[in-house]
Amino acid sequence: MKMASETNSAAVLAERLETGRAKVAVVGMGYVGLPLAVEFANAGLEVVGIDVSEERVAQINRGESYIGDVETDELAPLVKSGKITGSLPGPVIGEADAVSICVPTPLRKSKDPDISYIVAATEVVAQYLRPGQLVVLESTTYPGTTEEVIRPRLEEHGLVVGRDIFLCFSPERVDPGNPTWHTRNTPKVVGGTTTRCAEMGAKLYSHAVDTIVPVSGTKTAEMVKLLENTFRSVNIGLVNELAIICDKLEVSVWEVIGAAATKPFGFMPFWPGPGLGGHCIPVDPHYLSWKMKSLNYHARFIELADEVNSHMPEHVVSKVSDALNGVRKAVNGSTVLVLGLAYKKNVDDLRESPALDIVGLLRRRGAQVEWADSWVADPDFGDEGVRKVDLDAEALRRADCVVVVTDHADFDPAFIVEHADVVVDTRNLTKGIVDAKIWRL
Repeated sequence: MKMASETNSAAVLAERLETGRAKVAVVGMGYVGLPLAVEFANAGLEVVGIDVSEERVAQINRGESYIGDVETDELAPLVKSGKITGSLPGPVIGEADAVSICVPTPLRKSKDPDISYIVAATEVVAQYLRPGQLVVLESTTYPGTTEEVIRPRLEEHGLVVGRDIFLCFSPERVDPGNPTWHTRNTPKVVGGTTTRCAEMGAKLYSHAVDTIVPVSGTKTAEMVKLLENTFRSVNIGLVNELAIICDKLEVSVWEVIGAAATKPFGFMPFWPGPGLGGHCIPVDPHYLSWKMKSLNYHARFIELADEVNSHMPEHVVSKVSDALNGVRKAVNGSTVLVLGLAYKKNVDDLRESPALDIVGLLRRRGAQVEWADSWVADPDFGDEGVRKVDLDAEALRRADCVVVVTDHADFDPAFIVEHADVVVDTRNLTKGIVDAKIWRL
């Protein structure tokens, strides 16, 4: 293997990135990787999408999208023209000029970080690494991961980061279902292990993203991502607690926040809900909290917010119990219709969805649970007491209580209120409707 000093691989890489002739490998073709691959391909770069799932690889090579934010009509022409191909991990990684790692970073049951997917992906990349390649980690993780976990594995065969190969961290900023902000127009933070690494990262992403935001290093970039989602988690925790407080004070939390939001300075509205869901906000703050424990510091705000947010499904079920008691019924034996299983409106994503906890809590209290969600395929609850129904007048009338957990656009609040006996609304879907049968969060 020739070293960079012999081949001037840095200059070659820079030239290929600048001219748009670089080949990009995206490792992990999920909610982050597939949209990123499409943007690179739309910019004219050749992209190989790498995934351990044979089914995903086959779908990509057929031009079929399995991600809501990417239309098949957009993906198919890119595949047909050869701009995007799918592949299992292998030697194709060594053919790429740049490798972007976009794999999941979940939590263990103990709420400690699980970076096993990052480690596995890095080891595969290291196996095929050659001089003149750029490697970028996009997966959310704790500060220090790029330097402490990625770099040693990439350098273990003699290549030196900053001279022979180049390493960056650039956090994903994906908001599934957002009609306004997507990969192209969402500013991209890039932190390099060295200045030269950062320059390479900026050159790469300038093809796919309109605005590049360089920061001083990988640890800073890792911290940026954690701040963004910790900020949301803590503020959602605040308004969720406010919802409980307002409930006890018999004040509408929705009216309070709405009125406070008219202040043109010093206030940003956040809205309560049935709990946190999705791939980021319920998970990412724990990466920071865990890291701080290793430095003998207790991240109190993060853990308190998690405590409040994690309690919200129980609060919702208590609200259901109160609503049923109001019509002289018990949860045990009642039919409860849950509207929406997805963690947020207009997506099919069930990851960390509070609806799943609400369904489980209702079943433990003896309720028969029915659910309706046109976005979500039928998950296997493994429970005969949980079944999917169509959202029609009959289903609404059959239910002893209807619980709005996700405010999908296809849920008609007037129709729901008209045909339901009791409605517990955790999303303010029924805003503006005055009816004694509505119990709001």
